[in-house]
Amino acid sequence: MIYAYLLEKGLFRQYLISKDNYLLLKKAIWIDLLSPTSEDEKLVESTVSLGIPTRDDMREIEISSRLYRKNNALFMTAPMLINSGSKNPFLDAVSFILTKTQLVTVRYFDLKTFALFISRINRKEISMFNAHATLIGLLETVIDRVADILERVGASIDTHSQVIFRQQTNVKLKINFQELLQEIGSNGDLCSKARESLVSLNRLASYFKQNEKVQLGDDGEFHLLALTADIQSLNDHIGFLSQQVNFLLNATLGMINIHQSNIIKIFSIAAVIFLPPTVVASIYGMNFKFMPELHWHYGYPLAIGIMFLSALIPYQFFKWKKWL
Repeated sequence: MIYAYLLEKGLFRQYLISKDNYLLLKKAIWIDLLSPTSEDEKLVESTVSLGIPTRDDMREIEISSRLYRKNNALFMTAPMLINSGSKNPFLDAVSFILTKTQLVTVRYFDLKTFALFISRINRKEISMFNAHATLIGLLETVIDRVADILERVGASIDTHSQVIFRQQTNVKLKINFQELLQEIGSNGDLCSKARESLVSLNRLASYFKQNEKVQLGDDGEFHLLALTADIQSLNDHIGFLSQQVNFLLNATLGMINIHQSNIIKIFSIAAVIFLPPTVVASIYGMNFKFMPELHWHYGYPLAIGIMFLSALIPYQFFKWKKWL
């Protein structure tokens, strides 16, 4: 699909482009390609005279393949978080193609960041008049989105910390350690993906600033400086969250070892407690011909009593030593 955004009477209007209205692409300030087909790419290329990078090109990890200038246009690609609120977040590349008058974005997933940015345009929360300001606004929305994700990760880490360390002694709380480890690991994975995205966005913003300093003006340069500062602060925050994640992982594994040790201790104490009664039962279970207690009227209650006492004495001893 191809969406074109035009400035008409001071307002931005969105158009879904087809073969019937493709000439609107020449007037558009922002052209957004969402999961474009080969026909969509050819239509944009022929109309605005720009080469659209293929998906394989967008997945290249070399800096020279992600940030370059060609035919007086800047080609910038950065990975962004997809499905960050689900159990399977992942990174996918988004390309920004900037000319003096137009911005073209190429993506293959419906990003919440773009939907949020478009809603702000429609509500006129952001005033934009050219392609450069549009790109800056998009980048600012992306950074805001990453900040929201990190806030959610921080809240999740606090919840996990309370579950692990601040259990109330009068409340029997059963912890599913496997599920807890998976959730903590997911937060760590989300942090690493967010850091990878921020590093690429920082390079993109620096490259954008260096190559378009004249076009940006003082206001645009100020916004980019604020953007890079926000990226740096978020990277520092991710470092802190990563340390918290590693700490919670180690703490959870330690708690698992403690629980396993307690279970083994219970079995060990039970084995020691029932060992003396087993010895008594083994003695009276021997097939000797002359065993006086076997013919005694009170022999059976005596054997039961001895077994009971031989189990009770170790139990009381363990309780006295506070091993139970």
